[in-house]
Amino acid sequence: MRPTEIESLAEFDRLVSHGTTSLTGCHLQSVDLTDRADVLARLDVGRAVFLGCRFAPGSEADVLERGGLVFPAVPDVPFDAYRGALYTPAELYAGLDEGYAATLDAAAYAWSRGPRTLDHSLAMALHDHAIDDAVEEFADGRLLVGVMGGHAVRRDAPAYLAAARLGRALGSRFTVLTGGGPGAMEAANLGAWLSSEPEEALVETVGRLAAVPDFAPDVTAWARAAFDEINRRTSGTASLGIPTWFYGHEPPNVFATATAKYFRNALREDILLRLCRGGIVFLPGAAGTVQEIFQAACANYYSEPDLVVPMVFVGRDHWTQRLPVWPLLEVLGVGRAFGSRLDLVDDPAEVLPLLLEERGGRR
Repeated sequence: MRPTEIESLAEFDRLVSHGTTSLTGCHLQSVDLTDRADVLARLDVGRAVFLGCRFAPGSEADVLERGGLVFPAVPDVPFDAYRGALYTPAELYAGLDEGYAATLDAAAYAWSRGPRTLDHSLAMALHDHAIDDAVEEFADGRLLVGVMGGHAVRRDAPAYLAAARLGRALGSRFTVLTGGGPGAMEAANLGAWLSSEPEEALVETVGRLAAVPDFAPDVTAWARAAFDEINRRTSGTASLGIPTWFYGHEPPNVFATATAKYFRNALREDILLRLCRGGIVFLPGAAGTVQEIFQAACANYYSEPDLVVPMVFVGRDHWTQRLPVWPLLEVLGVGRAFGSRLDLVDDPAEVLPLLLEERGGRR
């Protein structure tokens, strides 16, 4: 039986208001309990787990004495190692008014470049474990389709608008998942965010963003332009980005409404591809995209037929001539269910119908 997870003070108060007398079997994650010492004193805390929670003076000792298990907050790190939720763009970019260097995202990257001491590695592992838990909660009940592609696609390039249109189409039927960075990833998250808006709104938004076409040399201006677009609307369609501080020179895009940012890139890649149960779309990219292609292909190659994930490649010339991965995948797919789930198209408009046909049992 899955333990009851309490990830905010509001959830704690709600549980108490419903008359609970025991926290046995509960996991409290990064909850500020400094004003709830009297309440804690009345509850059975035996075998309850407190991860990075904050207590009033004397309350933590009381919890320990009565059988609670307390994992203390990790000191001297710029992030919450036990966080209970995914990041929001506003959280990662808090401090942007003072420049990107003042943000949580920049501070976490700078910290990650420090000496790999035991406590440093432990803090990373705890953080990424917490993100694992939060991303699984986000994915529960959603059918996610991944869009992979190059980070170097500029906002003023035709490929950016094409990726945004693809994200908009997919976002109308699936939850879009990307690597959470700039370029084609940002475009797909942007399109998903605007999937309930008219086509004209997307074109106009991309046109305004093109005034700051790239995150280099000024991440601050690049991010501010995106937040200006976010602030034009009260809401948008949810999508997920899964970036990594391993590639800290690539800032996260702000159009993914939730961001699962990891320190360990190998873990991030595994989670990123494993969540894409609705399919994976590969736009033209370079080494990072090729890595994702063959990691996904390997999983598909050895999967049971009913667990194979559709893989759609956009750009015949790119995937057959410039980076000729397609011929190799065709050979690998001969005689396997994996081979029947491969598609190669030129027009991004062909992608959604293919994935819908897959969902309808075409193959």
